[in-house]
Amino acid sequence: MKKTADPAGLLDRGLRELKLDAALSVPLLAYLAELEKWNAVYNLTAVRDPMDMVTRHLLDSLAVLPAMEGLDVSRLLDVGSGAGLPGIPLALARPQWHVALLDSNGKKARFLRHAVRTLGLPNAIVIESRVEKPDEQSQQEPPYDGIISRAFSSLGEFLTLTEPMLADGGHWLAMKGRVDDNEAASIPPFASAPRVVRLQVPGLREERHLVICTRP
Repeated sequence: MKKTADPAGLLDRGLRELKLDAALSVPLLAYLAELEKWNAVYNLTAVRDPMDMVTRHLLDSLAVLPAMEGLDVSRLLDVGSGAGLPGIPLALARPQWHVALLDSNGKKARFLRHAVRTLGLPNAIVIESRVEKPDEQSQQEPPYDGIISRAFSSLGEFLTLTEPMLADGGHWLAMKGRVDDNEAASIPPFASAPRVVRLQVPGLREERHLVICTRP
């Protein structure tokens, strides 16, 4: 007998495995519903199956939280946020953080603003701007304690483009699949040597890593 798809059940199991509050399921599924709706028109993500969205988007985003324990990233910038990943799940899971979602694509920025309003996320803002050419809103924001990206660019380019936005002592957090040794070796001199943490994404049998660099 074929099993019926159950995104809510899959998400609940994943939240338990990550030791996160089960109450997060409600706003995360509300976000997923909006993403599915907008994706049909705006093509925000190539992942369309709701079960895959739970694993590859929601749980993949939240899986960085154990690796971020002990880091002061209460002001977090999500660069190339796209459909709000990982920024929106992180803003839901950590309401005490201030999370900025930066993307230059107009359609994606419209969805991000809609999602922030619909979910009632007072700790999230949307910045529609190119990271290498910040607009007035970006320039008015104080430096961030943490800057995160999810498959945004090469590690060296990510650090170089965002260096002016990171506070002293702040952390770069690059979400990667496999980590290329050459890429990890090409760190600009203004950043510490990378610390690579293997992530465990519930239900996903693919490699996931978080590369952490610090600005002295």
